[in-house]
Formats: sequence, C-alpha cells, structure tokens
Amino acid sequence: MDGCGLSNAMVLARESSAAAMADLRAKYPGRFLGWFAGTDITKPEAADLLSAATKQGAIGFGELKSHVEANGPELRRMYALAADLDVPILIHFQEVPHTPTEGVFSTGFKNYEAVLKAFPKTRFIGHADAFWANVSADYANQDAYPTGKIKRGGITDKLLSDYANLYGDLAANSGNNALSRDPEFTKDFLKRHQDKLIFGSDCACNDGKGGGISQQGNPGASRLAGKCVARETLTLLKSTVSPAMFRKLTWENAHKTYRLKA
Repeated sequence: MDGCGLSNAMVLARESSAAAMADLRAKYPGRFLGWFAGTDITKPEAADLLSAATKQGAIGFGELKSHVEANGPELRRMYALAADLDVPILIHFQEVPHTPTEGVFSTGFKNYEAVLKAFPKTRFIGHADAFWANVSADYANQDAYPTGKIKRGGITDKLLSDYANLYGDLAANSGNNALSRDPEFTKDFLKRHQDKLIFGSDCACNDGKGGGISQQGNPGASRLAGKCVARETLTLLKSTVSPAMFRKLTWENAHKTYRLKA
C-alpha cells in the first residue's frame, strides 16, 4: 500500500478472518476500512459461514471463486443471501483457465442478464477475466486477456448501463488489460460508468513496485510481470480522467457501494 500510494484499503478475506481483521485494524489504525468474506460456496454450510461472518463484521461477500455456473444453484443461494443481508457480493468470472489444471469459475457471463433480472435487490460487483473481456462485443471466450481494439456494444458495457445493481471492480490484470488495450474506448467507458466503477488492486507484489511474486503465477499476465498492478492502474486512471472522476473511482464509489463508514 505504501509503495503504490494507497492511503486506505478494504480486504478480501476468508470467512473465518474476523479476529485477523480486528488485529490488522488495531495494528494499522484507520487504514483498513472493512472486509469481504469468501468461502467455498459448493459446501452445504457456505451460507451459514457467510452469515456468521457478517455478524462478525464482514460488510460483503467475496471474492466468490468456485468451479460453478454463474446462474447455477450454488451462486443463486449466495445472491439471495446477499440481498437478505443487504451486503454486496463480488464474483470472479473466468471462462479460460490460466494454467492446465486451474479450471474455470462462475461460467456463463454472457447470459448474466437473467441473474440481474432475478435478483434486483442484490448489489453485484463484477470482477476478473470474463467480466472485463466482455467489454468488447466480439469476445468469444478465446483468451483470458484479449488484446487489440474493443468493439463497441460488449455485454459488460450494456449490463452496467442497464442494471443499477451491477458495479465493476477495476482490479487485477483483467481490469488493467481492459482499460489499457484501447485508450479511446477507455476514456468514454470510464466517463459513461463513472458512478459504477471501483478501483481495486488484487496485486501479488510485495512492495507496490512489482517486487516478489508479482504476476509470475499467471502466465497470461506476463505483460505486467515485475510491475505493481495497483500502481499501473492508478497511473492509467490518473492520466485518463479528471481529478473529480479519479476521486469517484478510487474513493467515493467504494464508500457508496460498500457503505464504508470512514
């Protein structure tokens, strides 16, 4: 956080992390504004675990990353629970494996409109490869991180426009890739959805400058190897939008959507 210039953060953690989060916030007063709880949603006790986590201070679910369909029964239970508890839910959408044994997660994003219609009271946070690759209308699940000019009319763009309960997490190589591949599109996209997009890091470097493992565990993200994803995306945003919009993307939207108190 210090290395890339982040004043505050929100943590994605396991559902059993209430004590660890309390220790973290005590050690660094004022820097960590909340946490989301994640768990294996294929387990029968998943709903009980996430409910317990919210009672212990978690302010959302996520990221939820399991080998299930996005509109399958496992995630639908989580969508309903998030609405009942009035907390946001962050989903990892991935249609292309990064490694031969990894598999895919929350598949079927191209048909996600049915979910948004079925759960209008749920606050959805879109995240990861398939969410961001689908900003382009010609995406066909061919690559985790497609390159080149973006074709207007992508599913992600349309859903962000049409559904008030869908937001976008700008984190990770996937978010950076979508924002950096076509600067002309990015400028209009950020302006169009300036109230729906939220900066996140999801970076594995250990110094805010690309040190440590960085992106070495994700071969498809080799373009950012040795770089800090958070720093790269912050730099891109700052050079693309106005100071007022930058504040929305990096501060105000998170506070509004996640209901942060600081």
